[in-house]
Amino acid sequence: MNIDLELLKRFEDGLDPEHPERSAIPAKILGYGEISTIFEIDAESTKEIACKRMAIFRTDQEVSEYENIYNGYNTLLEKEIRIGVPDYGFAWFFSAKGNIVAFDIQAKLAPESIANRALHLMNTETVRALFLLIIRELAKVWEFNRLHPDRAIGIDGQISNWSLAGFNPSNPQISPDSRLLYFDTSTPLMKAGGVEQLNPELFLRSAPSFLRWLIRCFFLTGVMTRYYDARLVTIDIIANLYKEQRPELVEPMVDTANGYFTGEGSRFGVKPLTVKEIESYYKEDSRIWIVFLALRRFDRWLHKRILHKPYIYILPGHIKR
Repeated sequence: MNIDLELLKRFEDGLDPEHPERSAIPAKILGYGEISTIFEIDAESTKEIACKRMAIFRTDQEVSEYENIYNGYNTLLEKEIRIGVPDYGFAWFFSAKGNIVAFDIQAKLAPESIANRALHLMNTETVRALFLLIIRELAKVWEFNRLHPDRAIGIDGQISNWSLAGFNPSNPQISPDSRLLYFDTSTPLMKAGGVEQLNPELFLRSAPSFLRWLIRCFFLTGVMTRYYDARLVTIDIIANLYKEQRPELVEPMVDTANGYFTGEGSRFGVKPLTVKEIESYYKEDSRIWIVFLALRRFDRWLHKRILHKPYIYILPGHIKR
């Protein structure tokens, strides 16, 4: 991708992390993740790209290693596993303040094509078809991992990480020819020789300093490894239907998943899912993220009001659950 590095530098110089839309070069929020925010920079050269800003690197070696993993992950998905990804790029630089800032960059996707938005236009049977479409894409990853355990990759398959190419909101149907793009590639979990390549400590840096030891000891390994597990990835997809305010879909999607894993997906050896464990999983996961975000906001307040230091991270806004 063609990336206007000088514009990114000017944007960073005038960024208001708490209110990106009020920055010297304004930014429009495109979506929130649990940890990061995706936005469009309001400039002619960036109107067709989405940016995910990362201020987690301390050395040029760290950011160079991440860039190699990020590019390798996208290439592996697209070229070997055959899962479509948007056009992508990567840029980094030393800001005027002396810290390293990096941007994962992708071609901007039509908002109505993002699958978690599209599902609100769909009836149960169409959502079932969408769910199976996603599961069959993920099966390409699980099959790759089964055949190449030393090169396995992790993937966060939840519905909000997929785009339906050519989706028509006036006729929200799914057909065998429907094509998906996977765009959540900024946490490129992948192994080489059976060893995880992504340094998990990088993603602890956006957490409050007083929480890092706790996350490292009790949560980090579980979070990293669950995206390699077909059953846990599937549970996470279905559980997010609660977050999407479509709880009535949980039971039919559990039935659909169990049908898939006892039929064409039987080679993955996934035990049957239950509605009760989906509900329990979501309640626990939701509690963790609510507390985590509240503590990050407290950390921002602490930096600004007590320590009188800049808080360099962009926090998500309100997330309805």
